[in-house]
Amino acid sequence: METDGVYAPETVDAAEEVYESLGSTAQIVVKETAKAMEFAPEEYDDRVTSDVIETARHALFASLLEVHHGDRAAFESWCDDHPDYSVETLGSDDVPSVVWHPVPFAETVVAATYQNEPDAAAATVRRRAFGEQYRPAFEATDDEME
Repeated sequence: METDGVYAPETVDAAEEVYESLGSTAQIVVKETAKAMEFAPEEYDDRVTSDVIETARHALFASLLEVHHGDRAAFESWCDDHPDYSVETLGSDDVPSVVWHPVPFAETVVAATYQNEPDAAAATVRRRAFGEQYRPAFEATDDEME
């Protein structure tokens, strides 16, 4: 089994702390990208909205999530060791390799099978985990604060 990525938050609070810390990084990435695209100042003001920066933060957070790569036996062994987790798997049962990301606070593991494209499968798992587990948890926390 191989592990790739930076963050494997155990709780919603830990995930939100990481997510919040990426705000300034997202702003810098967007600003430097716009500069490389030679946006004029007024074009920058028109096109670079808070939604654009928030989207960059989503992508940064998701891309840094820790994932595990292994064969089907390694994944099934992980699942056997975590019987309380629900399993969301994308792909075919006939494919030998699996990439997965556990979301402890949701007792869910998001996985995808792959034949030849481990990076694409990992990106899919990360985006899916963010969209289906982390974002709703962040929104629920925001709703509680209002």
